[in-house]
Formats: sequence, structure tokens, C-alpha cells
Amino acid sequence: MKIHQLSGYIQGIYLVEYDHALLLLDGCCRADVSRLQRFIEQELQRPFSDLKMVLVTHMHPDHAGAAHTLRKRTGCQIASADKDTHWYRGFNGVLMHWIDVVLTLYVGKKMGRKMKYVAYSRKLKPDHHLADGDVVPGFPDWSVLETPGHTDRDLSVWHRDSHWIYVADLFIKLRNKYIHPFPIFHPNKYKRSLQRVHALKAAKIALAHGGVVTMTDESFATLIDHSPPIPRTPLRASILKFKHILRQFKAPKKPG
Repeated sequence: MKIHQLSGYIQGIYLVEYDHALLLLDGCCRADVSRLQRFIEQELQRPFSDLKMVLVTHMHPDHAGAAHTLRKRTGCQIASADKDTHWYRGFNGVLMHWIDVVLTLYVGKKMGRKMKYVAYSRKLKPDHHLADGDVVPGFPDWSVLETPGHTDRDLSVWHRDSHWIYVADLFIKLRNKYIHPFPIFHPNKYKRSLQRVHALKAAKIALAHGGVVTMTDESFATLIDHSPPIPRTPLRASILKFKHILRQFKAPKKPG
């Protein structure tokens, strides 16, 4: 087994190589498909169809955006969380989906990326629904852990033999600091997910934003102790911003 780390549109890409097949640990951005194909065909000297499984840890554009396109082009299968409903459901889901797409483009611009096509279906159609502890089909040395909080369906991917884990957006490394992601829809579940990953004592932790890191107990304790007690969502952030603007208008003017 060899794990290749690539730079995606706004996130890291982790491609696991075996003699018999390739496993992609997350669904990437829609804009990453050609990048991934070039790497497989030119760097690995393998057919694109050797990609056999794509995991989707959650439904944000940089984690699910390329999944359907990759299946169409390679014949691979898609595995994701065992949920009865779609993440982006109803009118609010449609709105949130487009907000997330726009935010992806915004982050790409801040990172100096050219404008890319990142739109994707808000409804994932996986071939496999994986629950906590299930092994990845075709790759029995990998299993998934449910680590919700960022959304209701976040998965981490654990390789027990090497004590290596990919945690997607569970936390982010920004410069020399570890920070919580935005949004966090379920703060209590989020804290428990941090505690669970900490308890694994993984040798290496792969982040979607921040690379592969070795975490100390002190770093985990800081993340856990300062995890938000209430949800941090786009709607709540907008309401707080609106209230702040209203307070500015209502504030009494200083005489003179």
C-alpha cells in the first residue's frame, strides 16, 4: 500500500495505491477530476479505470463534488454514510448547497486559484452505505468511523495496521494552529468525535485542509476544550451579523 497526497482545488487529495486497485479517500471537487486523471495515467502509469472506490466523507463541494463524474468516467463505485435522507434536502438544502458552492469558489480565489467549474449534484447516489466500523468494500484493511458534528454524516477512514487516519474536516491546520471547521451543525456530537479520534492515538492524522500531522495530547485538549458549545452555521452567522448591523444603527450618536 502507498498513499499519495495531491493538491486539489481547495483541499488535499489522498489516493491509496495497491497492485490490484486504487482507492480515493474522499470525493474531491468537481474541478479535480482532470488533475486526478493526469496523476493516475502519467505519474502512476495506470489506466484511469484502476480507480475502483471513491469514499465521500460528507456532502460539501470539496468532498463530494467529483464523485459522480469519477464513477461515470472510470466505472468506480461510491461509498458514503448510511443515511436515509439527503444532506441538502428541501428549500433550505437547495439554498445551502449553492452557498457552499459559492464559498468554494471564494476560498479558491483567496488561495490564488483560477475560477473553475465546481457545481455538482446536491443528491449523492452511493453504491454502498457504510455504518460505523464497516470495512471499505474491496479494501478490507480500511474501515470507516462515524465522526459527525461538522455535518450529520461525517466519516473518517481508519487504517488500523498503520495507525493512519483521514479525518476530512474534523479540524483544520491553518499555519501553525489547529482550528475548528465552519460550519459545525452538531456541537455535542462534534466534541465527542474529537474525543474519539484522540482516543485512537493515531500515528498520523490526514486532514483535508492542512496535510498529514502528528497530534499531541495538548493540541487535542485545546481543540476539545474550546470546541463551540452552540451551532456555528451560515444562518446563525448571518443572524448575528444582521443584529450587529442593527445595533450600529440604534447606537446613540455622540454629541458634537
